[in-house]
Amino acid sequence: METQLLEVFRTVARLKSITAAAQTLRYTQSAVSRQIAALEAELGVRVFDRLPRGVELTAEGRELLPNAEAVLDRLAAARRGLDDLRGLGRGRLRVGAFPTAVAALVPRALASFRTAYPEVRLSLVEGLTPRLLDRLADGAADVAVVSTSPAGQFEADRFELHHLLDERLLVAVARDHRLARRRTVRLAELAEDAFIAGSATAEETLLRASLPSGFEPRIDIVAAEWTGKFGCVAAGLGVALVPALATRSIPADITLLRLDKKDESVRQIYAATLAGRTRPPAVARFLDHLDEVAATFR
Repeated sequence: METQLLEVFRTVARLKSITAAAQTLRYTQSAVSRQIAALEAELGVRVFDRLPRGVELTAEGRELLPNAEAVLDRLAAARRGLDDLRGLGRGRLRVGAFPTAVAALVPRALASFRTAYPEVRLSLVEGLTPRLLDRLADGAADVAVVSTSPAGQFEADRFELHHLLDERLLVAVARDHRLARRRTVRLAELAEDAFIAGSATAEETLLRASLPSGFEPRIDIVAAEWTGKFGCVAAGLGVALVPALATRSIPADITLLRLDKKDESVRQIYAATLAGRTRPPAVARFLDHLDEVAATFR
């Protein structure tokens, strides 16, 4: 049944006049009469008694009216909801991000997004890239900011990747380190230094993902969080590789050195969504905000 027929029926029922309904709906009187006739033919009952002055609902018409009103009201509510989503007047955005992306990139994008769309509910979960991709696949996140990993390539058939930036890795040393006055450094010059890393053995750590073949770092201290890594570096217990996204939280007693181009390591940062799915309006707009913030890190 066409909803237009129900709308015409409701209007005639409220006004008790085909003529008045035609004027309200901006149809001709004959057009309204035809649509009422089409509705009655489809239902197999008369919904109006035609009187000398106007119309009155039949018993069948009185039964139909509240149901027709409920259908039309639900459709109107659905249209309003879709309009709100398109205009981001409501809705939600669930974001996942790896730890260093939470240092500045993602929070700044979320802050500008919230300013633009204050009615959208926001949530942020921090995690490693594999877990974030699992959350996407499970429907627990709408978008995830992830990084390339030596553990394997992204599954192109499962995830769509929106490139944000290429992130360089820097070397953090104490301010009194023998190389602290240098601008760039070769990894070979750090062969005698201990490295502060998040794991002593895991091949998927940032450290091992970044070192050239044949370079074996000495790892004396394992610190999972950047606060601990920086504290150890500042105390002169070792050096650490630091992603550019994490440099905003570098303490004043640490110096950052660039790696020589021969040793330079770059990892790609992406916003991942599920492949083959239409991006919700909130996700599409959030990607714009991520792009704007990411441009400041390039």
